Amino acid sequence: MALLEQINNDIKAAMKAREKEKLEALRGIKKVMLEAQTAKGAGDELSDADAMKIISKLAKQGADSAKIYKEQGRDDLFEQEMKQVAVFESYLPEKMSDEDLSAAVKEIIEQSGASSMKDMGKVMGMASKKLAGKADGKEIADKVKALLS
Repeated sequence: MALLEQINNDIKAAMKAREKEKLEALRGIKKVMLEAQTAKGAGDELSDADAMKIISKLAKQGADSAKIYKEQGRDDLFEQEMKQVAVFESYLPEKMSDEDLSAAVKEIIEQSGASSMKDMGKVMGMASKKLAGKADGKEIADKVKALLS
């Protein structure tokens, strides 16, 4: 089942169960997916990989917003945002552990033949594609920097 189909089914289930926060988060995901699907130059179908990227981006934006709300003492908005982030993350694959990320980045460095920081762009390109959704881009970049220097 395509991810967009699953989200549509979950929207129906959330409506029946009267889960307001979950419904709001799911509708947000669907809105962004439909916008991406109908964007100029996009194909008819939205691939699951593209859908994962969208959901990952929404989760990161939500976490950043929640952090700002927490810093400003807005616990009510913080709680609401974190509930949405939890819904977003339920559709994402589990994040890699630090050890797994290090091993994956080492393997990518070996495959690319990288030897110095000059090769960081090449390694990041490969790592971003291979580890999409499994690790945050900033975490990947930090590991690549640490292992290349």
